[in-house]
Amino acid sequence: MIIDSHSHAWRYPDHFQEDFRRQAIRARAGQEVDLTVKFSEYQETSPEEVRTIVFGGKARLSGLWVEDQYVADYVAANPDSLIGFLSVDPTQKGWEKELYVGHQELGLKGVKLLPMYAGFMPDDSILDPLWSYASEHTLPVLLHTGTTFVSQAPLACTLPRHLDPVAIRYPEVKIILAHLAHPYEAECVAVIRKHPNVYADVSALHYRPFQLYNSLMLVQEYGVWDKVLFGTDYPFTTVNESIAGLRNLNRMLDGTALPRLDESKIEKMISRETLSILGLE
Repeated sequence: MIIDSHSHAWRYPDHFQEDFRRQAIRARAGQEVDLTVKFSEYQETSPEEVRTIVFGGKARLSGLWVEDQYVADYVAANPDSLIGFLSVDPTQKGWEKELYVGHQELGLKGVKLLPMYAGFMPDDSILDPLWSYASEHTLPVLLHTGTTFVSQAPLACTLPRHLDPVAIRYPEVKIILAHLAHPYEAECVAVIRKHPNVYADVSALHYRPFQLYNSLMLVQEYGVWDKVLFGTDYPFTTVNESIAGLRNLNRMLDGTALPRLDESKIEKMISRETLSILGLE
């Protein structure tokens, strides 16, 4: 069984403002990406046994807004395969009610935050009610960390160091730093090594293979393979492409003296029991 810890559910282009769509061309070095989400397409580009964590996202600053009801409906159409997370934007009024409704009424199992895209610090005291609620109800919290293509999204909000005080104050909350926080991977590794409750995922990294190699070499040298979760970032990429990208990393080193990644650790990551780790089963 493969667990994809990072996939999206939205209606494109309806859930995005024009400015976001225009800037998205920078997501993959000028290569246009079709952000349409179709579960049938996702299945066709995945192995047979995959379970997937899906979420939309809320970030008024960047022009992205997916209601949690949409995510709940998406999950309800394939409940054996999908686990839904809610999202909030704490810069907007009513976010605490959305947290409650998304969890208690819609049955969503975790939280996705977009600090940089929405323009808030994850360690800001305004989020104390969220972290307390997540701790009380055992909700994992996944945050976008790392780079972006959106000009108005402040990089200061995305650094892994801001999750250090959160993890200290809320040690019972499982926290996932998306994308290994690239290009701040070293900082990400420092945070996930330090805190038993903090993890990272490798979503949307395989199409920058040398960067991913260096990132995972940091993971290897610091001994934190067990803290890294498999994820895709669909529709930016697929399960099959992500797995192939991970398995091919050492091949580009042929003819060099560069150290190799432990391929057994890569395989364990791909098949990691992420749902159990996050308390979702």
